[in-house]
Amino acid sequence: MSESEPTSRLAFDADNHFMQRALELAQQAAMADEVPVGAIIVKNHTIIAAASNQRELLKDPTAHAEMIAITQAATAIEDWRLEQTTLYVTLEPCIMCAGAILQSRIPRVVFGASDPKGGAVESLYRLLEDSRLNHRCEITQGVLGDRCGQILTEFFASKRAIGKK
Repeated sequence: MSESEPTSRLAFDADNHFMQRALELAQQAAMADEVPVGAIIVKNHTIIAAASNQRELLKDPTAHAEMIAITQAATAIEDWRLEQTTLYVTLEPCIMCAGAILQSRIPRVVFGASDPKGGAVESLYRLLEDSRLNHRCEITQGVLGDRCGQILTEFFASKRAIGKK
């Protein structure tokens, strides 16, 4: 066993734990007829923000889970710089959310399912790793990815079944 293995195992366990919490928020969003995406922000192993999509509820195109969680976290720590935090989100962030992640200086992003139609982290764009920008993030992808993707697949299948997009 290498010296880094216990540390890696702890990080893996923490990532799974916090992604499970984000997944619970996504499930709540689905029950509220929102696209099921959940996001939490963690600092020092403590959740400082937790949100799900609220675009339908708020009639606001910017009310993505990540955006709401970033605002909550900034309020919680009384600073727009969210350094020393980790964002966990069930779906790969879009361009808007990736921009907010960079602007808020979140150093690490963990996401579950990839978004081949709108992902700005690894699918369509790689904004969080772009060396031309003044901030970059460590990225961990695919944490509970199958479960995160499944809730989205089921949500959209149910919408198609009743004739909604």
